[in-house]
Amino acid sequence: MFRKSLEQLSHSDFKELLSGRKCLLYGANGYTGTLVARKAHALGLTPILAGRQEQFIVPLATELGCSYRIFNILKAEEACEQLNDVDVLINCAGPFPQDTTAIIQSCLANTVHYLDINGDLATLVNVQRFHTKAQETGVVLCPGVGFDVIPTDCIAATLKHALPDAVSLSLGFEVHGKLSPGSVKTLYNVVANGCQIRQNGLLTPVPFGYHMRHFDEKQSEKMVTAIPWGDLASAYFSTQIPNIECLYPIDPEHLPWLKRLRWFRGLLKLPWLKKLAYLLISSRFQTPTPIERQQSATYFWGEVKNSSGLVKRASLKAADGYDLTVAGVLLALQFLLNYAGDGGYFTPSQLMGRNCVESLPNTSNIRITTHSLS
Repeated sequence: MFRKSLEQLSHSDFKELLSGRKCLLYGANGYTGTLVARKAHALGLTPILAGRQEQFIVPLATELGCSYRIFNILKAEEACEQLNDVDVLINCAGPFPQDTTAIIQSCLANTVHYLDINGDLATLVNVQRFHTKAQETGVVLCPGVGFDVIPTDCIAATLKHALPDAVSLSLGFEVHGKLSPGSVKTLYNVVANGCQIRQNGLLTPVPFGYHMRHFDEKQSEKMVTAIPWGDLASAYFSTQIPNIECLYPIDPEHLPWLKRLRWFRGLLKLPWLKKLAYLLISSRFQTPTPIERQQSATYFWGEVKNSSGLVKRASLKAADGYDLTVAGVLLALQFLLNYAGDGGYFTPSQLMGRNCVESLPNTSNIRITTHSLS
């Protein structure tokens, strides 16, 4: 599947792959974007660093010896002009807007492959709308090449392969570590947009606190509940399983508060309140340190069922979510620089294979077990 795993790549490998081609990293001044830029530099890459604010981009570009560009990627005219000589765009800006139309149209107009670290449901759905146009232009659109989409997408595809007639899919993850301000802002938007599941192939609104259940992971039962995560899009595109839910562990004591969200979440969309919330988040949340990331881990699991009651489960353990994202971005970039296939919209497992997550550093293999409801 891969010429080399990410851990095996050397300085010269990436230089050889990128020879004569340009990669632009947008949002390089953000927490994750900076991590990607530094890791790329360590591997011998000199991507073009880009963002909206020169005072944040220039110091990093100077330090790493990279060129830079300042523009607003949401303005189609600016984006088209700045991408006209680029081969691959890596979008690390966040929180992501739900409407990424201008970004994708700019990539299609300039025949630029597109990667991002987004995990937002509405954004993943919006990018997939351009599948046919991407096929026509030979452009690869692959959003979600980081936490949590790469692991959950690979689990979903692996479970579908193990149980082809599956009619339902549950996916879950658990984070042991700190969140950056950008990640907390993304969570704010998730809550404001409300909870959903996928029923009979369609995204269906449900109240927060919907479908509480216990999930037995390594003989340790956890109370979990549905969350409106991007896997409702990516896992569906990968597997076509009609009924999907995304789950996250919750302390039962917090359940009453969670259920109350249905009454006031609409207020969270008010522009002035959102702006205030963003300011508070930026002031109160600190980015995790390298040591904190090294000491953190993420856990992922999935479960499929068929109409006969057969159940298969899968799980894996991975590195801290930020380190996983950095590795995922560079793995996808490596793959695209070697890619000679058709254009279109791809999930990570569709583009790189259902086991691609196992190529990431500090990630276990996907473990599958078989169960029965009867």
